[in-house]
Amino acid sequence: MQVSELSTAANSSDRLPAAIRATRLIFLVSGIGIASWAPMVPYAKARLGLDDATLGLALLAFGGGSMVAMPLVGLLTHRFGSRKVIGIGGLLLCLVLPCLAVASSLAALMLTLLCFGVMLGAVDVAMNAHAVAVEKQAGRALMSGFHGLFSIGGLSGAAGMSLLLAAGLPLVAAASVIALLLAAIVATQWSSLIEDVDAAGEHAMAFRLPRGIVLVLGMLCFVSFLAEGAMLDWSAVLLRDFHGFAVASAGIGYACFSVAMAAGRLTGDWTIQRFGPVPTVRTGASVAALGLLLAALSPWPASVLAGFVLIGVGAANIVPVMFGAAGRLPGMSPAISIATVTTLGYAGLLSGPALIGLAAHATSLPLALAMVAGLLVLLAASARVVRR
Repeated sequence: MQVSELSTAANSSDRLPAAIRATRLIFLVSGIGIASWAPMVPYAKARLGLDDATLGLALLAFGGGSMVAMPLVGLLTHRFGSRKVIGIGGLLLCLVLPCLAVASSLAALMLTLLCFGVMLGAVDVAMNAHAVAVEKQAGRALMSGFHGLFSIGGLSGAAGMSLLLAAGLPLVAAASVIALLLAAIVATQWSSLIEDVDAAGEHAMAFRLPRGIVLVLGMLCFVSFLAEGAMLDWSAVLLRDFHGFAVASAGIGYACFSVAMAAGRLTGDWTIQRFGPVPTVRTGASVAALGLLLAALSPWPASVLAGFVLIGVGAANIVPVMFGAAGRLPGMSPAISIATVTTLGYAGLLSGPALIGLAAHATSLPLALAMVAGLLVLLAASARVVRR
């Protein structure tokens, strides 16, 4: 009997480290999954003979699928728990990924991208809700480290798919290799994820409409994702057209931003634990705003690239802190509040580049990016909303 009790205690003490490891790997899966699509885009364009406008229309199905899925997945996660949603969504994501390589018409591509976006949106909401539950059990900051694994997944997913294609593997074979790897991670880590069904004892929260502070957090995430989207879509144009960088090297700005963001997130848990969430957001948003002004307006190439590094470091921990704050709101299901914040954030990521383009057309791209820096200053001034 005593042996049995000791064994139970040992298993209980082992559960949290295993859950932390599994959560990190699920974030890695999400990052690899979304980034694996990027090297496949030119193949889809050539295979179907699409022009830029038609390809852009098809890509809307991807973002639209994610945004439509997120609020619905919030309810499903609330009802059934993030563990089940991660398992089902992750495995379906792995099934859809190779289908992107064989879509034989525009309609088929858009339908597949829609499903791909839905699955990624489902995993995104569920893994963040699960991360909040694990962070609560651990009693320490973990969210930035989880998002750091997502960033690493993004870097390695695009690189891995590109290497497989460069090695001569057919597109569908390369996509299948990535999908099998991701499926293996999901299948082996699923049992280590914790059960966190919100519905147990919290039925009244399920259908309460998001309002107040959760919407404020969502709008602040909108600003942060807007800045990230600006880096993805406009950084190369800025370096080429306004700072004299060659076309072949214009992508270095986004590379500096991405590496700096991954490094900032991997050290973010220590930063948040040491200084607290409010100073982390306030300082980070201010540093990102300064970096954006340097990248947009500085006449010296070295300081321009330093600006991209500052944007990555500064913005690295804003979204993880916001998600963590949303998951801790009293009187509201973590899954539903995170779904709301995530949906508003992704709205900034998807619509931001177009808004910046309109502003750039009316003024100039550097001035449009300076306006985004102004929004980051407002975000810094609003940092108190993430107070525990």
